[in-house]
Amino acid sequence: MRLGIWTTVLLLAGPVAFMLAFFAAPFAAVVVTSLHDQEGGWSVANYVRLISDPYYRGALWTTLSIALQVTVITLILGYPLAYFITFRVRNKWLKRLIYIVVVTPLFTSNVVRAFSWIILLGRNGFVNDMLQWLHLTDEPLPLLFNKVSIIIGLSYIMLPFMVLSVAAILQNTDIRLKDAARDLGAGPWSTFAFVTLPLSLPGVVSGALMVFTLCVSAYVTPSILSGGREVVMSILVFQQYATVLNYGFGAALAVALLITAFALLGAYQIVRIIFGSSRRRRAFDAA
Repeated sequence: MRLGIWTTVLLLAGPVAFMLAFFAAPFAAVVVTSLHDQEGGWSVANYVRLISDPYYRGALWTTLSIALQVTVITLILGYPLAYFITFRVRNKWLKRLIYIVVVTPLFTSNVVRAFSWIILLGRNGFVNDMLQWLHLTDEPLPLLFNKVSIIIGLSYIMLPFMVLSVAAILQNTDIRLKDAARDLGAGPWSTFAFVTLPLSLPGVVSGALMVFTLCVSAYVTPSILSGGREVVMSILVFQQYATVLNYGFGAALAVALLITAFALLGAYQIVRIIFGSSRRRRAFDAA
């Protein structure tokens, strides 16, 4: 009995110690650094500067808006692809080949991928040449060194995370539920809307959270594809640490970004819990 208790304590203490050592302690150090001015004294001037300066508020908004747009785009593109791989591809070898193609971008350096998009999105690049060849545009579009290029580059990088998250849930879906819905007279769209989609929401949520958090902290792709014309929080943090050497303000930027992202994710989880409980309550009342 004692051995079982101590084993349980050790099993619980391990992950807790890991979190404290590799997350809580570094984050606490960053928070402490953010509360010091350049002379080393305690001060909240870094946060006052962050809140009062519209330049930094704009950078925070740009970061969050880009992350949100990339999350939506990867969901729109990734969900149908995950659905196709799971339910339409029957051959196991073909399915594995498609998965390999999906995750192939993850095997390439972010720097290489970013410069590849510069070649593709340039005025004389493949994308503009194709648009003009198809007579969709009369002149090259400004697709490079702006928000559009950052969103395209990040969407390409983050798409595998969304596809794998959704596919992992869809693969565990009981196919008999879809058959039962069709036997009861539901059409393909009704079966998808009322059976498949609700069952796949955990994968959608996990994929969206993963993509959003990775986009918020992305540095290489925005710094290369922005051309210095768009500024996100990760670029500002790097500038403060590596160029300006204002570690306190750089830490304040990092803390503000992390807290804002956590607040948005927390608000989303609260809304999801409230919506889920109200839906279960309506189902219980109907029963």
